[in-house]
Amino acid sequence: MKRKIFCIFLIVTILLTNVAFAAMALITADKQYFDIDSGLHILRGNVHIEHNGRIITAGEVKTNLVEIWGSGGVTFTQGDLYFTGNTVYLFFPSHQAQIRDTVSLSCEGLKITAAKVDFNWDTKIAKFSGNVSIVQNGDSWTADNVNYNVITRRLE
Repeated sequence: MKRKIFCIFLIVTILLTNVAFAAMALITADKQYFDIDSGLHILRGNVHIEHNGRIITAGEVKTNLVEIWGSGGVTFTQGDLYFTGNTVYLFFPSHQAQIRDTVSLSCEGLKITAAKVDFNWDTKIAKFSGNVSIVQNGDSWTADNVNYNVITRRLE
C-alpha cells in the first residue's frame, strides 16, 4: 500500500512540475508525451520552445525541465543571436547551451561556423571550437578556437 501511495505521489509531482514548466514556457510539437520510465517529457516533430527570451526549435527534444536535449535541425535564438546546429544541450542551472555538429552563428555583420559552441547566456560569451571559420564585415579567416563576446560584439 505504501508503495502505491508513493508511486501516485511521484506521478502527481512530476505532472505538476510539467504543468509549472509549461506555464513558464510556450511549448509546441506535433507529438508530446511523458515517458514515465525515464522521467522525460518527449517532444517530436516541429518542436518549438520559448522560455525567458530564448527560442529553441528542433525535430526532437527530451527534457526533465532542468535540462533539454534536442536534435534534428536545431536553432537557438536569443535577441539578435541566431545559432544553428544538429544537436543542442541546455542546462538551465548553469545558463549554458551547447550546440554541436556543424554550428553556425549569425548576427549583424558576423557569421561564425564551427564544429561546436558553448554559449553562456549570463556572461554572453560564445566559445567556438573545431574548424572555426569567421566572416566579419567582409573579412574572413579561420582559427582553432574563438570566443565571441555578445555584449561588446568583439572576438576574443
